[in-house]
Amino acid sequence: MKLVILDRDGVINRDSEHFVKSPDEWEAIPGSLEAIAKLAQAGYRIVLATNQSGIGRGLFDMDTLNAIHNKMHDSLQALGARIDAIFYCPHAAEANCECRKPKPGLFLSIAERFDIDLKAVCAVGDSLRDLQAAAASGARPVLVLTGKGERTRAEHPLPEGTLVFDDLSAFAGYLLNV
Repeated sequence: MKLVILDRDGVINRDSEHFVKSPDEWEAIPGSLEAIAKLAQAGYRIVLATNQSGIGRGLFDMDTLNAIHNKMHDSLQALGARIDAIFYCPHAAEANCECRKPKPGLFLSIAERFDIDLKAVCAVGDSLRDLQAAAASGARPVLVLTGKGERTRAEHPLPEGTLVFDDLSAFAGYLLNV
């Protein structure tokens, strides 16, 4: 099985320092939905692994998170694509849970659910914690320079073997031509 793990905010949609708290605030990064469609049409399963601490902080509830994801699903469906599963951590950082990136809990859950060895899986994110979770789980870390990506590259040493691309479209082009 071909599988790609994506972070959501900063990779698929524009990120916000104040959190994406409603469907109206969810705005796709140009080319990201088309990139997902190309990967899906090439036989890749697409799975999201996303920290959503806005729930734990009381900024939005599960109904709102579902509405945001429904908007994303509808936008992808219009392009003939889909997200196969969404794994999310609803906890605030102080909860010290195992599912919040940079810990690998979400990735390990994905590996178990899909019965896949993550060594052959690219995990795309825009923050250091995305890359750390990928590396800790055995997945291949991929940094996109959208969202927090430029700052991540400038301010932190990246995990060994991290691939870097301008955006999700550039990553998809690479993956489909390897």
